[in-house]
Amino acid sequence: MKFNLENAGYEVMTAADGREGLDLALTEKPDLIVLDLMLPGMDGMDVCKMLRQEKMDTPILMLTAKDEEFDKILGLELGADDYMTKPFSPREVVARVKAILRRTQTMKPDEGEDDSAILRLGELEIRTDTYDVYARGKQLVLTPKEYELLLYLANHKNKVLSRDQLLNGVWDFHYDGDTRIVDVHISHLREKIEADTKRPAYIRTIRGFGYKLEVPAE
Repeated sequence: MKFNLENAGYEVMTAADGREGLDLALTEKPDLIVLDLMLPGMDGMDVCKMLRQEKMDTPILMLTAKDEEFDKILGLELGADDYMTKPFSPREVVARVKAILRRTQTMKPDEGEDDSAILRLGELEIRTDTYDVYARGKQLVLTPKEYELLLYLANHKNKVLSRDQLLNGVWDFHYDGDTRIVDVHISHLREKIEADTKRPAYIRTIRGFGYKLEVPAE
């Protein structure tokens, strides 16, 4: 993977175990982290969890084995932005890395950009120039993928979006009908933006169809 990513023009740092990877990520602050689940010393789950606890929002591409279905979903719940299931070709990894970096790089604000671009949805504010999100006056910590999903829902407010529509609109790759990745990220967003996750005021589940973002009544 290091060889193929370097051939594609990326600067790559590698770590042989989880603890070394965690220290390297916190020290060097890379643009993207490719994280294997099965690591000696500290596994990928713990590394991912600790990075998010340190408020590091770098996108994480998690690598899982084919039979690690539970671990794959748990990884997303702990803060991974995307995943790939082994076996895969080096070309697939490079393509996925390019797609993730393309999305996250376009999310970075330019110097001198107007800081007044705010999308207001009730007590929720999405600042589309600085990529900050506030709920009830408190700044939220969202991963790049959570921000993309929230912005996509907001730009289609009051419209019912199927899980496949959200996959196509927010993720660049087809997941062979596995829409649980959407459900996991919706759950994350609700935990962060809703005052009461048992009675969500913003993101509604439309049974049999998908999800809809609404502005709560005053």
